[in-house]
Amino acid sequence: MRETILVTGSSGFIGAQVLRHLSAEGERVRVFLRTESNGAALPEGVEVVQGSFCDPEALRRAVRGVDRVVHLAGVTKAFDEAGYDAGNVIPVKNLLAAVVEHNPRLKRFLYVSSLTVAGPASEGMHGVRESDAPSPVSAYGRSKLRAEALCMERSGSIPVTIVRPPAVYGPGDRDVLQVFQMLSRGLLLSAGSAARQRFSMIYVDDLVDGLMMAARSNKAAGRTYHLTSPRSSSWDELIAAAKPVLGFTKIRKLSLPEPFLFFVATLVGGVASLRGRAALINRDKINELVQDYWVCSPEQAEIDLGFRAGTSLAEGVAKTVAWYRQKGWL
Repeated sequence: MRETILVTGSSGFIGAQVLRHLSAEGERVRVFLRTESNGAALPEGVEVVQGSFCDPEALRRAVRGVDRVVHLAGVTKAFDEAGYDAGNVIPVKNLLAAVVEHNPRLKRFLYVSSLTVAGPASEGMHGVRESDAPSPVSAYGRSKLRAEALCMERSGSIPVTIVRPPAVYGPGDRDVLQVFQMLSRGLLLSAGSAARQRFSMIYVDDLVDGLMMAARSNKAAGRTYHLTSPRSSSWDELIAAAKPVLGFTKIRKLSLPEPFLFFVATLVGGVASLRGRAALINRDKINELVQDYWVCSPEQAEIDLGFRAGTSLAEGVAKTVAWYRQKGWL
């Protein structure tokens, strides 16, 4: 039976893939767009509701009659904690309130959070689990944690599920693109120790599969899941996966020392503040980048949902690089 699914953050990298997935499944899709956003690139047949997360009437129109909500919208950069709360916490609070008032029979509210809520692992192979106490190291992670808390406060009346993706890559992503651009030039610049660092990653198609499994599983109500590949990766493993498709022969690795990075971040953040803009690189973001082990365990999602990311690192990198080249990004 077809359902109506509301997606927020549909103009982003992951959101766009969610829309394609749902449209291919034949679901009825509604998106909530900011007033200034352009819905021209949306798949055919997608219903659009425009407004802000501070507009109760727009939120009423967005949530009324939908079966499930996939909330992806948020901000990854802001001036301060208040700015992150405005982009990541207030929208969740108001969207949940709208659901309670206008759609009390909602089947699922899926909140797409972040591994930054859990914080880094103490070692690189096993990773943090959902049962571990959250330990965010940045304002961004703390804001996502506050949003998670709001979701769980409402879990008695709304069937809520939280998912925390790690680094997500694939066609359309611009963050990991910068890494591939460096590697294609025979260079790897890393924050902290490249020799020691390990990180969880997931190919975007696998993530979308996992998101929808979490959104539809009865067992997932009131639960939190890490959606990630079966094992973490090192920089050397990422280089090995990229080498056959990028064609470089040698890589020069340069690990930038933490004091230098924090000094540069302070300067960049100061200049951005004077210009009235939020800096992409600041001391807060550097504190995330220098951690050794952004690693999480996929075990609980496999037990509860039957989810297992099936795209290997080599396969995912090859598909991603091919797409970048087709689009002229690489």
